[in-house]
This record gives sequence, structure tokens and C-alpha cells, in this order.
Amino acid sequence: MTNALDAAARLFVNDGLSDDEIARQAALYGPLADDVRALIPLAVQSRADDDDVRQAREHLAAARELLGRRKEDQPFGTRFNDAGNFRVWGNAAMGLRNAIAPLPRINQDPDGRVWADFHLHVGFEGPAGHTHGGVSALVLDQLLGDAARVGGSPGMTGTLTLRYLRPTPLGDLHGEAKLDRIEGRKGFVTGHIAGPHGICVEAKGIFIRPNWPAESRVETLE
Repeated sequence: MTNALDAAARLFVNDGLSDDEIARQAALYGPLADDVRALIPLAVQSRADDDDVRQAREHLAAARELLGRRKEDQPFGTRFNDAGNFRVWGNAAMGLRNAIAPLPRINQDPDGRVWADFHLHVGFEGPAGHTHGGVSALVLDQLLGDAARVGGSPGMTGTLTLRYLRPTPLGDLHGEAKLDRIEGRKGFVTGHIAGPHGICVEAKGIFIRPNWPAESRVETLE
């Protein structure tokens, strides 16, 4: 566990970028992720003929060649600048550059509640016509973790317990979470996902603050 925490700590990187450069990159790479995201349901639903599929694959191969000319060899991690502008753009639940991320934005209320309205397309299907239970867990893990952070107890997932009340439909959904209490390094959080007919999944989680001196392990990206 110590080695894993050390490796994670080294991915907290001060890359020294200006806010203007961060905004420029967001405007460049965010739409790229949106374009890739739009391809996912098409790969499931397209009934294109043989020639069109072959031509589309040729275009995709060209895109892979272009994008692969210069790339990093490690995860995106958590990056920030001297002004405290934090980015988790590779995050699987809400990363700006991650095409599989289902959460476009997480909102915060003054009372500490965090919430998100989001859309799950056919690429997130589990049971026929409904959301995969693991995707619900992904969304709730992120929401509960954010609620722990907002509530003053940031940490990594210790336990996540889900109760599936009804099948979660694909389409437009709402998720929310709030910190319940703090005990030492542990934050206890509750949340849920709701669809058009009410709450589909309830969740409880314990988030544990890592025991590392983060200020001494922050890397600087040259």
C-alpha cells in the first residue's frame, strides 16, 4: 500500500502553466474528447454499410497516427499551477480529456451538497436498455468523493456500498451526495442517483485521507 500511495503522490504535479495556457488547452482538448465521446454510441448503433465502415476506420487510423506523434507515457494525474488551478483531466468519471467520462460538471451548494445532471448514452448499457451497475458505482464514487472533499475531509475511497432500488435507465439522470460526518481521517458520505421515476441507486462511502506529507512529494513537470 505504501508503494501505491507513493506512486499516486508523485502524480500530483505542479506544471507551472499560466491560467491563460490552461484555458487554451481546455479549449483545444475538451472538444477533441467530445468528438471521441460522440463516436462511442455510433460504434454501438451504426448500421453503416461495409464500404462506409472501412472508410471510417481509415479516418480513425489516420487520427490515431496524428494524435500519437507526441504523447505522454504516464497517467494525467492531478496537475496544478502556482495559482492553485487544479486539473484532473484524465479522470474516468469527470475528466475534461477523457471521452468515457459521464459527468460533464459537478456542482456545489452552499450547504456542502454536490450534484450533477448527466446523460448516459447506449455505450453505458448493462441490462437491456438500462445503465450498467458498475457505471452507477463509478458516478457515485466520484460524487461521494467530491462531497467528502467539499465537506473538509478529502480522501481516497475506503469503502463504497451501493443499494440498487430499481433499474437505472439510460438517458438523463441526476446524482448527488453530501458528507455526513468526520471521524479522524475518515469522512462518511451518502448519496444517490435518480431517474425520471425516482431514486435508482443509494450509496454510502467512507473516504480516508492519505497519510502522506503531500507538500514534500509534489513533482514539478519540466
